[in-house]
Amino acid sequence: MVYRAYVEKKKGLDNEARALKNELVSLLGINSLENVRILNRYDLEKIEKELFDYSKGTVLSEPQLDDITEEPNLECDRLFAVEFLPGQFDQRANSCAECIQIISKGERPLVRSAKVYCLYGNISDEELAQIKKYVINPVEAREASLETYETLVADYDIPESVKTLDGFIALDEAGLAAFVADYGLAMDLDDIKFCQKYFISEQRDPTITEIRMIDTYWSDHCRHTTFLTNIDSVKFEDELLQKAYDEYIAARKACNRTKPVNLMDIGTIAARYLKQQGLLPKLDESEEINACTVKIDVDVNGETQKWLLLFKNETHNHPTEIEPFGGAATCIGGAIRDPLSGRSYVYAAMRVTGAGDPTVPVSETIEGKLPQRKIVTTAAAGYSSYGNQIGLATGIVDELYHPGYVAKRMEIGAVIAAAPEENVRRECPQDGDVVILLGGRTGRDGCGGATGSSKSHNLKSLESCGAEVQKGNAPEERKLQRLFRNKEASQLIKRCNDFGAGGVSVAIGELADGLEINLNAVPKKYEGLDGTELAISESQERMAVVVEAKDAERFIELATGENLEATIVAEVKEKPYLVMNWNGKAICNISREFLNSNGAEKHIDIAPAKLEDYSKKVDGSFTDMYTALAGDLNICSKRGLSERFDSTIGANTVLMPFGGKNQLTPIQAMVHKVSVEKAETETCSLMAWGYNPFITEKSPYHGAYLAVVESVSKLIAAGADFNEVYLTFQEYFEKPMKDAKRWGKPLAALLGAFKAQMDLKIAAIGGKDSMSGSFEDIDVPPTLVSFAVTTENIKNIVSPEFKAAGHKVVILKPEYTADNLPDTASLLKVYDEVYALVTAGKAAAVYTPGMGGAAEAVLKMAMGNGIGFDFADVSLNDIFGYSYGSFIIELNDDTDCGTLLGYTTDKTAITYGAESVDFANILPVYEDKLEDIYSCNIAMPEKKIETFDYKATTFAKPAIRTAKPKVLIPVFPGTNCEYDSAKYAERAGAEAEIFVINNLSSASIAKSVEDFAKKVGESQIIFVPGGFSGGDEPDGSGKFITAFFRNAEIKQAVTELLEKRDGLMLGICNGFQALIKLGLVPYGKIIDTDETCPTLTYNTIGRHQSKLVRTKLVSNNSPWLSKAKQGEIYTVPISHGEGRFIADEALIRKLAANGQIITQYVDFDGNATNDIAFNPNNSDFAIEGIVSPDGRVLGKMGHSERTASGLYKNVPGEFDLKLFESAVEYYK
Repeated sequence: MVYRAYVEKKKGLDNEARALKNELVSLLGINSLENVRILNRYDLEKIEKELFDYSKGTVLSEPQLDDITEEPNLECDRLFAVEFLPGQFDQRANSCAECIQIISKGERPLVRSAKVYCLYGNISDEELAQIKKYVINPVEAREASLETYETLVADYDIPESVKTLDGFIALDEAGLAAFVADYGLAMDLDDIKFCQKYFISEQRDPTITEIRMIDTYWSDHCRHTTFLTNIDSVKFEDELLQKAYDEYIAARKACNRTKPVNLMDIGTIAARYLKQQGLLPKLDESEEINACTVKIDVDVNGETQKWLLLFKNETHNHPTEIEPFGGAATCIGGAIRDPLSGRSYVYAAMRVTGAGDPTVPVSETIEGKLPQRKIVTTAAAGYSSYGNQIGLATGIVDELYHPGYVAKRMEIGAVIAAAPEENVRRECPQDGDVVILLGGRTGRDGCGGATGSSKSHNLKSLESCGAEVQKGNAPEERKLQRLFRNKEASQLIKRCNDFGAGGVSVAIGELADGLEINLNAVPKKYEGLDGTELAISESQERMAVVVEAKDAERFIELATGENLEATIVAEVKEKPYLVMNWNGKAICNISREFLNSNGAEKHIDIAPAKLEDYSKKVDGSFTDMYTALAGDLNICSKRGLSERFDSTIGANTVLMPFGGKNQLTPIQAMVHKVSVEKAETETCSLMAWGYNPFITEKSPYHGAYLAVVESVSKLIAAGADFNEVYLTFQEYFEKPMKDAKRWGKPLAALLGAFKAQMDLKIAAIGGKDSMSGSFEDIDVPPTLVSFAVTTENIKNIVSPEFKAAGHKVVILKPEYTADNLPDTASLLKVYDEVYALVTAGKAAAVYTPGMGGAAEAVLKMAMGNGIGFDFADVSLNDIFGYSYGSFIIELNDDTDCGTLLGYTTDKTAITYGAESVDFANILPVYEDKLEDIYSCNIAMPEKKIETFDYKATTFAKPAIRTAKPKVLIPVFPGTNCEYDSAKYAERAGAEAEIFVINNLSSASIAKSVEDFAKKVGESQIIFVPGGFSGGDEPDGSGKFITAFFRNAEIKQAVTELLEKRDGLMLGICNGFQALIKLGLVPYGKIIDTDETCPTLTYNTIGRHQSKLVRTKLVSNNSPWLSKAKQGEIYTVPISHGEGRFIADEALIRKLAANGQIITQYVDFDGNATNDIAFNPNNSDFAIEGIVSPDGRVLGKMGHSERTASGLYKNVPGEFDLKLFESAVEYYK
């Protein structure tokens, strides 16, 4: 039987419905719309009625937040429902099923979810169609039936064979052309003719599987077909380009290159040449290509160890354009998997995107396209959702706006990872080795993604892209992270490849020359997939590893221990053929030599257009230009965008995305301690980016050269030495077709990047190209984004916000050549001078000017601490013009260097002669430009909030003392703070044990429950860490955890720990959400909560919030707080979407009187406040943390475990609440 329930947020908490109504009225102009209601609909099967009824109030809903019913009132003026397309991953339904299985310890029920929309008002048919078009993205979702289901069991047609394409080898040229069109292939006529020639030699027709697989292998996405096109001739109109090209030819000769000239060679020759010259001694090379890899020294507890630093940039332009959430989510997922496949731990990310103007009216959207506003906001939600869930500190988030990106969005994710060198084994697979598929199961999502992203698009082609978009499952990839961090597991792997473009056929197919793959062994999400779909599906969160046959059993055992499925699916063979068997037949049997040919050779003649002057026009008064600058889309605040990305996970963040006491000065380079699991380090990694589309559209050569200069200069500005800098590029251009001028744009850009590398003697050791940035007659601007990476000691890191009034500020500028580029010797001298000032402690703040010149730099440096600035007698061109490679430095003394730019002042203004720009006027222009798109300054009701004060005089004591209390840390699917939490506990002297909950089967759940209950009996403390258990689904946080803790055995063990053994319990963020929903806070025991109990719900701002906040310790009534100071203000990282504490006022006052409210969000004066700048979630009475009546159970939203020496250098504050130092003291 199918049971159905409808869940609706209580009035006043229905943020999603109210936000949608506002968008439909303000953006679509549907003024007749009076009200919107949204209900989540759940259909469940293979579940007993008693379990269904129990789940309604514990899994499907929360009594404090939701109304749930099986018979809803759906009377309205317009009604429709929306569901995911069949085969698309539905995290809500999946988490719902997993939670219920945790409760029952039985079989997992079938669950299907949908959203029901009730619309009120006199809405016309045309307006309803507009609303549906806005709400339903046909690439991922469809309108759902309102009828009830008889069953959720899908009736699949089980295919038995794949089609052989009879007559293929006999087709003439016209027939082959029609074949390419009929099958929607990415390959061209020359490729299919080359393909036909191969099968004629094999004396057989191909299967459809072989054609699809070859099309994927040879796609531009997988094999960089455009970049590998032979350049037969080049005709230049510029001497500058000709000279650079001649230098490239000379470098080829020096490297004895005999392969054809092509864009790929131009893009990589500098690294080859510099390596030959002995200038890249730390480059780590192997046949296994996972990500850019260099050898570094890492300080580990004062000892120097050999490590590998890996970094990678990835784009998902096409997928994000058509399905922004999934496309952006799998962009960062894909970026992570590359270095992860290199057996490294990925700990930091950067996001750089390109879009059209998101503030234009939705009505101006090009037919067939999503509105820019919809794309940018939904993509931000997708990327941040995935990155936040997997536990990736996103240090910089920026977005470029240019009309060309209306053609196709740019979505770049760049990541940093590291691993001890001894953990990584790289060996050539041998005959008899086996291939193990790890992680997620295979479905239809992503079929054709590689070929789809290799095409230019028009209105018609967008209608058939649905199956090409992958769906991400971040908790699954987090498990892969954990497994590969295990030294034993890592050392069993001979070679590894991640599942990205091309699925099984490419991910496994690239591991060895000879392979025999058993497609029947590939785990499936559902039945009904044929052999072709199993071969090319790009379902995410999968890894293929080669291990020796004797090691397979142990490796699978280790994977199972991390709650991961692991299956042997292939065997390495000596014969160099890729063979795929399905249902006892070889549906693919192709020689490696043919596959590696990459198709028919392509040829092109190129004639780059004449380069244009890129200089910036400076015209107007100081005040007018400064105001215009502050409101420029590319200069204005992106804080509302950035703060939805977790920036502190991992407890390695050295510079927050925004610095100063006001957290308003954006950083230019992200800086993190190298992630060392259990030890301390002072070694940091740095990453920065550079690119200006308004230069590159005029001169791709200058734009690319200056992108390199900008990215490197940002590292120097953060305190890095120029020694050991490495680059990776992101190239993104229009579809070049056969047009010599269009081809000239990437050629000119790559020559500019080549020249920059040769001049600076640093190399791009990786990159990613995307050559399909066209939609009908619109093209993306020529795009070459440079990412620069290095390492540095934490003591040398400097931040860009002005530190104090009365300081001299200078600008150090390199000389420029007649080509309007920095003179190399002069630039390197400036780099050395800046580093010397930093290491000597003379530089208080450093900023390198970018798109907005010195004016932008001073504005942003000033805002962080609200320090004014008075410009010296410099020209307006010096202030507003481009000045790449220059540095603005706030000096701590009167050191004589550079050119005087001005002085910091105690005025709240920026002045230039008689003109003055007040912060009060310019800050709203800067901060509010994108407020309607990315909100961060929402108005809150003005009300005075009481700041509580409770001082306990007696404290709980344990019955049994122990010098080293044992801390049990459970890891659920979606938990991501376990490493930070364990390290924090052990640093204070406790012994931490991480326990992974296994829910692969009902038997594994039962065993996890039994084992965890036993572990509780052996522990003194339970620490429930942060994360996104179950992806914070179904529609609410902590439900997976609460389902687990409600098991009778665990409930009893926890009760005994707290009531009989005087134990302690701590929950932070997601852990706090679980504790409060279990009743452990504020009641001290596990209960079935009801609508009278306090809870945590969605932030009023309607999005995730990540920043540093000020909290005041207003009660010391807990053993957890004995080392903290009553009344002290502690700055703490927050990162949550559901942190709003709500409760009845009478209950809150009772808790305050009992000393159970321990911390409140406070302003600069130490007063509890409702201001969104300080109270990030709009919690009642600004409550951040509470305790049980005896104080032994503590829950708080702020991540107090994310502390270590040297973190958050650009924001002042006291960060360590000393929770575990207090807990250890409690047991002494």
